[in-house]
Amino acid sequence: MRVESRIGFSPSLGHDLEYRVYGHGGQPLVAFSSMNGRFYDFENFGMVDGIARFLEAGRLTLYTLDSIDWQSWTNAALHPSERARRHEAYDRYVASEFIPLVREEMGRATTWVTGCSMGAYHASNFFFRHPDLADGLIAISGVYQVRRFIGDFVDDGVYFNSPLLYLPNLDDQWYLERYRRSQLAFCIGQGRWEEECLAETRAMQAILDAKKVPATFDYWGYDVDHDWPWWRRMLPHQLERLGI
Repeated sequence: MRVESRIGFSPSLGHDLEYRVYGHGGQPLVAFSSMNGRFYDFENFGMVDGIARFLEAGRLTLYTLDSIDWQSWTNAALHPSERARRHEAYDRYVASEFIPLVREEMGRATTWVTGCSMGAYHASNFFFRHPDLADGLIAISGVYQVRRFIGDFVDDGVYFNSPLLYLPNLDDQWYLERYRRSQLAFCIGQGRWEEECLAETRAMQAILDAKKVPATFDYWGYDVDHDWPWWRRMLPHQLERLGI
């Protein structure tokens, strides 16, 4: 399997970011890191091994992104509006710098996005904001707003980065039609440490149902915890189900 570690300067963020590429063809999949995570976590926690058969067969190419959560949502030293502004810079990096790189390398206009826990927040928020750049989402054990980090504070920067806040009021058919043409999968366990994520996943399901956006919601058992050993099983299961 091809594995490449890369680093490059981001004008949007003002510093270097690292990422890795696994595989040599097929569907491009961009993986966002979990909370305060790094680009190598998908490999270190066994996620790459879990989907190795897709990568080795040329069915999938995985790009693992670095995060800057410690500069944005999890940085308790900053006012929430400042955290939102820093996240907006990260969104610009992904949308205007990283995805064009993937598009050029893979020869495709769009990609799929995924992530676990807070990585699922990043992936889903990016998909819902940029359905012209991403046409597939696999969100695993996710949260879908940033209230857990900043409390009840809401301004435009917070609102437009919290899918559970902006989606109920979104009626723009340009977005909705692209959502409806995409492949959406949400997967979560019902065991330890999943309570908050489970509530937000059910809220997401209700919103998408109301908007008539087709999506699969896959609820695993009460023994399935919010942890990497289960996520290693969930991701290949969803890829197989989606026909990769």
